Amino acid sequence: MPTRTVTHQYPAYRDDIGDLTTRRPLPGPDIEQLDPFLFLNHHGPQTYPPGNQGLPFGPHPHRGFETITFILQGNLSHLDSGGHESIIGAGGVQWMTAGSGLVHAELSPESFKREGGPLEILQLWLNLPSCLKMTAPAYTGLQRESITVINQDNAEIQLISGDCAGKEGPIRSLTQTCMMVVTLQAGAKVRLPAPSSRNVFLYVVNGSAEIASVVLEQHHLIALSGDADEVVIDSAQGSTLLYGHAEPLNEPVVSYGPFVMNTQEEIQQAMADYRAGKFGQVPG
Repeated sequence: MPTRTVTHQYPAYRDDIGDLTTRRPLPGPDIEQLDPFLFLNHHGPQTYPPGNQGLPFGPHPHRGFETITFILQGNLSHLDSGGHESIIGAGGVQWMTAGSGLVHAELSPESFKREGGPLEILQLWLNLPSCLKMTAPAYTGLQRESITVINQDNAEIQLISGDCAGKEGPIRSLTQTCMMVVTLQAGAKVRLPAPSSRNVFLYVVNGSAEIASVVLEQHHLIALSGDADEVVIDSAQGSTLLYGHAEPLNEPVVSYGPFVMNTQEEIQQAMADYRAGKFGQVPG
């Protein structure tokens, strides 16, 4: 059976936020988006000392898309204007639908600021189609034990949404997006779904892997051919991958900071609605 092959690798570039180590492969100098995937920040890995200030992401608004946050190490507190609140630990995921508008804060819990420790977080922005941009905001926080786990030839697949190997992830995506974190031990090999009608998102978090003898570089976004329905990945040394696939929206994308819409007029309206307090406020 034919499998997808590598067409390009896009390196993440450093864009630290204060003392927070940050790499960003998307958008980058040579790739604006991977429709409908808009943005990825890779924070860490790093170790915070006791008595630290924690993460700097205080209350801020979003409209028109979803944020998916993968906590690989450490923990993350979430609070938003819809009344959702949680602290998610290592291996967990936060999936937030900003939709028509939400204000949220992503901060370190008091225990982390007091005690310190390792931290590594990925945040992915997933676009919504025009018909869903004004959908009601929503939030789901999942601890590691609530995520579907698939073991496959010395590899662990944490399936967050969509289908893989006859199993389903716990999140029901509005756009039927499939997302997973794949951890390959040395010598592991996985076969992952990659429907030819869909765009694949593949980012090498750490280590190295191979597709059809092409080495996948650490901290690179990997573009794949669209001529097959699956991809085979192996790793001699071990690797962690962020992997997903989704139908492209093929719609105009107009963004301004935390707002992603289809027209400039919709961006202006988002700004006006936020200033008017229509997104609500984070309690506190």
